[in-house]
Parts: sequence; C-alpha cells; structure tokens
Amino acid sequence: MQTTNHILMIRPVDFKFNEQTAGNNKFQIASTESDVQTLALKEFDGFVTLLREKGVDVTVIDDTLQPETPDSIFPNNWVSFHDDGSVFLYPMFSENRRLERRSEILDGLKEKFEVNHISDISFYEKQYAFLEGTGSMVLDRTNKIAYACLSVRTDEEVLNNFCLLTGYQHIAFQAVDNSNFPIYHTNVMMCIGDKFAVLCLDSIKNPEEKKQLALSVIDSGKEIIEISLEQMNHFAGNMLQVSNASNESLLVMSEQAFLSLKKEQISKLETFSRIIYAPLYTIEKNGGGSARCMLAEIHLPVK
Repeated sequence: MQTTNHILMIRPVDFKFNEQTAGNNKFQIASTESDVQTLALKEFDGFVTLLREKGVDVTVIDDTLQPETPDSIFPNNWVSFHDDGSVFLYPMFSENRRLERRSEILDGLKEKFEVNHISDISFYEKQYAFLEGTGSMVLDRTNKIAYACLSVRTDEEVLNNFCLLTGYQHIAFQAVDNSNFPIYHTNVMMCIGDKFAVLCLDSIKNPEEKKQLALSVIDSGKEIIEISLEQMNHFAGNMLQVSNASNESLLVMSEQAFLSLKKEQISKLETFSRIIYAPLYTIEKNGGGSARCMLAEIHLPVK
C-alpha cells in the first residue's frame, strides 16, 4: 500500500541551523532567535499531538545530546521501512547527519515490527555518492517507481543500486528553484499519494524530463495537482499522505504549506484526503525541511 498508519519521529534535543547542509539547501535560513531548540520542540510536540489526535500511530524516539546531530528531526533521510520487512540505511551528504543512524532505534522498533533484512548502502559515503532516503526519492510504493531529482545529495548510481535491490524502476530528472539552483531533495517539489500527485513541474526545465515525469504519474493512475515555484518555496510540495487507525486518508503538511495553496487546490486535494497541518515555522526556517521530512513511514509488518 502507498500509505501507512505507523510513523517514526525523532524528538530533538539540540535542533539548530546546520552549517554542513546549508551550502546546497537553499530552504535553510539561519535564525537570529536564541531559543531555536525551545521553539522547535514546541512545534514538534504540537505536531505529534495533532497526528495522534487524528488517529495516527506515532513512535517518538528522543534524540541524544551526543553525538551532535542538529538535523535528527528529519529521520526519513537516513532510513526507510518497507512492507516486506526490509530496512534501508542511506549514505548522507553531511558528516554530522551520518551520526543520526542509530542501531538502538532499529532495535526498539523490532519489538513491535518485523524486520527481516537490513540493507546498509551507506558505504557509498566513502565514494562521495549519496542518496538521502525518501528525501532524495519520492516512492510510488504501489507501482514500485522511485522519482528522483538528481543533485549532490541524490546520486544516480546509488539510485540504480537501490532499484536493483528493491525491484523499483526510477524516473530521474533535474529540478531547480526560481534562481536555477538545483533542488536538494525531491520531496520538496513533489508528493505521491495513492490516487494523486502534487508536482512542481515548473521546476523541471528539460521538456522531455518534464513530459516523462508527468506521463509516468498519469500512467500510474494518479491525478496531477500542480503547484508553482512560489508555493514550493513555502513547502507546498513537502506533504505526506498517511492513514489513521480508522483507515481514513490524511494529507499531512505544515501550516505554511497549507496557507500557500489556492482554494481550488485545497478543494481538489480534499477529494482524496482530509488535510491536517501544523505550524512548523522554526523547523522549516532553520532546518530547510518541513512536515514530510519529519515523518519516516513504517511500512514494516506489525507483529
């Protein structure tokens, strides 16, 4: 299935602007506020409460002060979980983000979920080649298609290896922001749902790549809902469809993303899912990621 009711989130203890990632993440803006961790923690806890109130099963793991991992709030980059019981660990661009891979997190999940195999492809870091999980790839899990905009954080060779190991096929392309700077993660410019896709097609300048992406989405039976570059800059592409305990479809996003949408876009999205959103302004500004980045979907079989 495309969606799951089980989500992993990492509660931050030292969230802050990460200098190591800022060079290629233009969504990051260094804050002048002195209490970034306090504000981010309030946003995080409010987000978890919202998800749980809506019937989503959220596993929260507390981060640790050591080692220093300012971006640990975004676990979907270092790990992904699949319905055959497999777990993938990914090669990360910045050195301090590599420290987010914690075996005790996986050990804890094994108490509730079946883990049959762990595929660790983080060795690509030694080759300076990266694939940052479901940030680099937006997965159509039903049709086994991995969509990926190539960047310094999304290497095509590593993408090919993931597809060989999983049986996925990939659609790769180049995507840029309104200043023609490469978009660092695919999940800021597109979201794949069960019956729809939110796409910033304006970010793809190559006509053939744009056509290939659109046709792939349409051929997989999904309706395209386009967003603009300006809406993408407000994290409107950084959404995730989940299901709750009643098997209701929910589309999760930040308040900033929701407020950037037009009425007709909201109306169309609401034909597929109930929209829920939370204020994540401090996390978005300093971390350069939004709601989707904070959610690592657990598709593992439940024991």
